[in-house]
Amino acid sequence: MAAPTHPLMPHATAAWLVDNSALTFEQIANFCGLHILEVQAIADDTAATKLTGRDPIRNGEISQDELDRAQADPDYVMKLARQPEQSRRTSGPRYTPVSKRQDKPKGILWVVKNHPEITDGQISKLIGTTKTTISAIREKTHWDYANLTPIDPVTLGLTSQREMDALVATAAKKAGLDISPDLGKLGEDRAALVAELQAERTAAAEAADAIARGDVAPVEPTTALERGEALFKK
Repeated sequence: MAAPTHPLMPHATAAWLVDNSALTFEQIANFCGLHILEVQAIADDTAATKLTGRDPIRNGEISQDELDRAQADPDYVMKLARQPEQSRRTSGPRYTPVSKRQDKPKGILWVVKNHPEITDGQISKLIGTTKTTISAIREKTHWDYANLTPIDPVTLGLTSQREMDALVATAAKKAGLDISPDLGKLGEDRAALVAELQAERTAAAEAADAIARGDVAPVEPTTALERGEALFKK
């Protein structure tokens, strides 16, 4: 029996690579044996079936070194590893639920506007997106750019405050920038906003149920998100 040349579950593997690497669509398509348009559809969430990502590193189909080499060189073609499936801990960003993927462009735009010192590669790992998407947002050529509102990725739940602060500090140090503002205080403010937003979402859902039952009249929407955008806009 000939050795396999592509992952066991190509579409699920492609979904994982889209969310957890900085590979180009062409690299992902070549590795998974898919057409580049299939990868584009997965990235845009327009595929017929929503996919749960399958980690090729954890399943022994590729090594972290091979993935890192491919991310550093857009022309590099990854090769499937010939080793049995095994459980491995990965160092990449966590898998982003389908329900939050639509928020990624907003988080990317926020980082691009507020922290230009952060590289595309760092944004890719932080939020779990592709360099192609980041470049499109930087160059204002993203298909939905006109409708994007920059929102802190921490508020959106795409990353943790600790990861965000650590990345900002690392990028600023490398760029020779002074990060004298109190990040701890800013973190507290963000955490408070996240808690408020979560409470408001719960209250809004309960109010919607009550309105549907005819128990209460409709109420005006809250504006915590607008306050959040004002708070974090620099």
